[in-house]
Formats: sequence, structure tokens, C-alpha cells
Amino acid sequence: MEKSRKVKVGLVQMSCTKDKAANIDKALAKTREAAAKGAEIVCLQELFSSLYFCDVEDYENFKLAEPIPGDTTFKFQALAKELGVVIICSLFEKRAEGLYHNTTAVIDADGSYLGKYRKNHIPDDPGYYEKFYFTPGDTGYQVFKTKFGTIGVLICWDQWYPEGARITSLMGAEMLFFPTAIGWANHQTAEVNQDQYNAWQIVQRSHAVANGVPVISVNRTGVEGDMIFWGGSFVTNAQGKLLYQASHDKEEVHVAEIDKEQSDYYRTHWPFLRDRRIETYEPILKRFID
Repeated sequence: MEKSRKVKVGLVQMSCTKDKAANIDKALAKTREAAAKGAEIVCLQELFSSLYFCDVEDYENFKLAEPIPGDTTFKFQALAKELGVVIICSLFEKRAEGLYHNTTAVIDADGSYLGKYRKNHIPDDPGYYEKFYFTPGDTGYQVFKTKFGTIGVLICWDQWYPEGARITSLMGAEMLFFPTAIGWANHQTAEVNQDQYNAWQIVQRSHAVANGVPVISVNRTGVEGDMIFWGGSFVTNAQGKLLYQASHDKEEVHVAEIDKEQSDYYRTHWPFLRDRRIETYEPILKRFID
């Protein structure tokens, strides 16, 4: 009998506190909730084990980091094995003394650790002082062959760059996951807020369109200091059609079904990959074309 090409993906959109252990316990519980709803792959938001500490430059925050794999990874490995689900687990990695990354671990449905992706694009903006904490990733773009499909994982600021989505798709990713932590400054107008959210969603939906793969983006929610994290986690099909969008201000656990078979259909009818002129793209390797 032909193996099903449909897969159920679970999104965990949650708020966080200063209590790291409580955040991890909440994420474990919500992963369990997603599995109970039928999820086969569960994606957690960026840096779910703590508040988004990059809003300030504070050396004390380096104490939040941990090895990967390490204690938190082991907890999610045990849960993945118990539930038979794939888990995408975003953590603050301590690689060595004084060397830290923004990293996502991928755990297969049998509990095995498949590897990690280290965030490539590191922002440095008001409220997002990530260059203070994170060294740019050196894993290269990654795909992970899980029980329920080959997945690509990118992280937050990566989502604004078509190159990462394209390369990951060309490596064979059947779907792209984006663990995220992004929000509005509390002094902004409603119009600015909506414009920013729309831009964030549109650029990611464009990755689905350009590459013919579903996109799953999981953001945090809640108010942390001067930042209102805008939630709005969503799932698209392989042509960028919205299958689900979460609220901005509520914790949500949602399971959406995506059909990997659609990628062949859309790539055939909209043959962007066929018509790529790769011999003309060398200039993109320059910082700027003067």
C-alpha cells in the first residue's frame, strides 16, 4: 500500500516567564497536547525556555545557555519517543566557554537526536540585540530526514532572506519550519503593527510560492518588557495559501494537515525550479553590486 503523503503538524504558540524550568514544563505539556490532537511533527517557538532576553545586553543572560544535546534536549527526546512524534526544539546553545549560538535541535519520532541547525542571520536592532549573544551559525543550511518527512529548519531572522529558504528547499526539504520570536514595540500605532505583521507573513508565504513547499511559522505571544510578541503563527500549503493563522494575543496549540503531494503539482504547473537560470546568479554572492 502506498505510503500517505499527508502529515499533521503541530504548532505551540505560548508565552514565557523568567522561570526556565516552568517554561520547559509548559512546552512539554503543550507538545503532549499537540500530539493528543494528532500532531506527527511539533514545532516550538524560538527560545521557548526563557523570556526573550535579547532585548537587553546583559552578561547574566549567558547563564541561560546549555549544551545541545543536553538536559532540555534529553527531556524532549524522551517525550518524542513516548509520543511517537518529531519535535523541533529551539534553544540557547553554549558550544564552548564564551561561544554561544541560537540553535534548533531536531528529534525524530523514536527519540533519536537527528542534529542541529544554528541560526545564520543574526539581527542587531533596538529590542533585538542578538549579536551580543550569538555567533552566526556554521552548520550550513540543514535538512533532517524524519519519520514523517524531510524537513528544513530556519530560525526567525532567517525568514526574511529568500536565499536560506531556497537553498534548504533545493536540499530536499518537503516543508520549511521557522521557530520565531518577533513582536511590536509597545509605542507603535495599530497601522504600523499591522504593516509589520503583514510583511512578516507575506515574505514567508513567498518562500512557499517560490519553492513549492509548505511553510510552518511558530511565534511566541505575550508582553515582555516593552515588547508585545505578536503571535500570529501560521501554516501555508505549497502555494502559499493560508491553512491556519493563530491569534496575536493568546496561547494556542493547533494541528494542521499538509499534503506533501501538492509540491509536485504546484512545481509542475508553476515550474519555477525548471526555469531557474543558475548560470546568471553569480552576482548574488557580492555584498553590493557597485
